Amino acid sequence: MIKRNWKKLVFVTVGAIATIAAIWYIVFGLKPYHVTTEQLKQTYSYQKKDVNIKLQPLENGHFALEYQSFDGATVNGQLVYPSNYDSTKPIPVMIGVHGMGRSYVRWLQESIKGKDTVEQTDELAKMALAKGYAVIVIDARNHGKRKNPDYNIKDVMYDLWFWGKRAPYEEMMIDTVKDHRILLDWVAEQAQFDQNQISVAGYSMGGQISLILSSLDNRIDKVLSIVPPASSDTVARVSPHNFVNTLDVEKIWLVTADNDKYASVSENVELFETINIKQKRHIIIEGEHELPEGYYKKLQGWY
Repeated sequence: MIKRNWKKLVFVTVGAIATIAAIWYIVFGLKPYHVTTEQLKQTYSYQKKDVNIKLQPLENGHFALEYQSFDGATVNGQLVYPSNYDSTKPIPVMIGVHGMGRSYVRWLQESIKGKDTVEQTDELAKMALAKGYAVIVIDARNHGKRKNPDYNIKDVMYDLWFWGKRAPYEEMMIDTVKDHRILLDWVAEQAQFDQNQISVAGYSMGGQISLILSSLDNRIDKVLSIVPPASSDTVARVSPHNFVNTLDVEKIWLVTADNDKYASVSENVELFETINIKQKRHIIIEGEHELPEGYYKKLQGWY
């Protein structure tokens, strides 16, 4: 009798949990939706205007930069010139895009407040500078100096996954891409930069943004996308799958891990196969989303 009641209790409990889960998904679960290429172009469009970037000299060829974006939001970051900078010759530019929860400083310092830059993006920047590139980095929306203490990135992601609120996440990504496009408007007006050698590199969320940005803006000629998280049509407006088929760059390298909890091997292969240009390369590294020490040494040939 007791055993029968126990089984009945388990059955009822499991049924109740399943019912609650089904109701949650119907009410709050993220549902896929469709967007066209034209709709995406419109989503990421902005009214072009003169860009006034304020540059403040720091040290060793570093400049703090600040400008107003399309909506009046303040964008902050840094511009770094290579040590062998020759002002009589145009120099190539690499724009670095940081990962989620990080800041542009991760491209410039090996540690912050005792915490290592595990993405090793500072090493990527050093490689670029050594090859004569100027490096430009800015904070994404709701990151670094642009954090919203009343609604931070953890809140954004919690609302996305638990309550199906995709708008705050998508808008953060979309507006960050627009911030970078406005930065490109400024770069295009600077005689010291080689307009035929503008590259973008990004890690994780930065890899995702790099793919979207380069698909929308033909001023970029090379792309390095490192461990971009897999995304689907539940966030269609910021899913690289909906962009990379229109990519028109000189060269792109996609760097992924074989044990990445944010993107499976098959998802990464599918993304790579969607890219429709000749000079593309897929580098698969043994490891997790946080790539192993020294992985950047395999990327020398991208620059």
